[in-house]
Amino acid sequence: MAKSSRPQVIFALLLATITSTVLGALAADKIAATRQPSPASACLAPASWTVFVDRQPQIASSQRVVAQQVGRDVVLLGEQHEDADHHQWQLQVLAGLHAQRPEMVIGFEMFPRRMQAVLDRWVAGELSVKEFLVQSEWDKVWKVPPELYLPLFQFARLNRIPMLALNIDQQLTRKIASQGWNAVPVAEREGVGQAAPATAAYRKFLLEVYQQHAEMRGKPVKAAAGDAAFAHFVDSQLAWDRAMAEVLARQATSSAAGTRPLVVGIMGSGHLRFGHGVPHQLRDLGVQSIGVLLPMAADTPCDELRPGLADAVFAVPTMPQRPPQPPRLGVSLESREGRVLIASVSKGSLAESSGLQDGDRIVDIAGQPLADLASLLQAIRQQPPGTWLPLQIERAGSTLELVIKFPASR
Repeated sequence: MAKSSRPQVIFALLLATITSTVLGALAADKIAATRQPSPASACLAPASWTVFVDRQPQIASSQRVVAQQVGRDVVLLGEQHEDADHHQWQLQVLAGLHAQRPEMVIGFEMFPRRMQAVLDRWVAGELSVKEFLVQSEWDKVWKVPPELYLPLFQFARLNRIPMLALNIDQQLTRKIASQGWNAVPVAEREGVGQAAPATAAYRKFLLEVYQQHAEMRGKPVKAAAGDAAFAHFVDSQLAWDRAMAEVLARQATSSAAGTRPLVVGIMGSGHLRFGHGVPHQLRDLGVQSIGVLLPMAADTPCDELRPGLADAVFAVPTMPQRPPQPPRLGVSLESREGRVLIASVSKGSLAESSGLQDGDRIVDIAGQPLADLASLLQAIRQQPPGTWLPLQIERAGSTLELVIKFPASR
């Protein structure tokens, strides 16, 4: 992402109809995607790798970067979830690593642990693409257009590379964020252990995210580090990081040295930057040989390229034009017992101006009964600019008719 060190695009994700839960969108990426620095402020050369030598950024060859990473126990590849170039870059890195170390496993943040059997069947060639997406509940658990990730999944299938489900269910993440880690019974923690405490720098980053979220929700008092709600927010992020680290660590230590596969993790850059998040939890679990590679916009200002950010960063060339973004309502959605509910409405959003409120149940869209959450997401994605979308909702026992008026341009 790209506008300043402030995590603004994290909150742009909140404005999207399709989010990977509010917490997921907040924590996934820190670098903002709307930055427009002057060329003189940029230090990265497009389509090149940069490493740090004596604390100074230096261009490196792809051969050098791959050679440095291929001997690690775990290599972590960051991303912005909805950036197609980042996933193309991940595929390129995977191919380079696999060519030198074909014994490999790939872990994905996108899948909760309960989907492991589905991933196994996919890699074994037992499922079509459609069957894989349906059985993995893609539109429910991740909600990002699947075509962004399918090349990665196909790479694993074609090469019979085991795929690992790294994440926990969104319901557990939300419960921890609401009540705190200690309030969640051990039986409901999906086997996740106690996380290592967050570093001071990581807590500072999470506080920025938390405060921005409070502003978006229109809270009159600025969120503070001492708030109980912030402590619960940190707990949820640490549990998320710990869950992914545990799966990766088990693979990295499950066999004798010299016979272990290279363990690669695919996840949002916010979990990786400066060794916070997942790398911190991996070290606590005894994994020390960790590589972190990040994609970054080629026009990233120099002051964001600080030692410790990653082992290497790849400068993604700026596209002259971005494809139109999907419609943004400014809501987070959830499916509960077959009902599609609005979990929250962002302040100042299209949803708010259209009259939608927290807790509304959507029962009818464009004159047709709403079958499930996936149907709603598909209808919104396909809605042309400048058109109207009628909704029927239930609120406090009453049925209301609302119309979403999409702007002519996005």
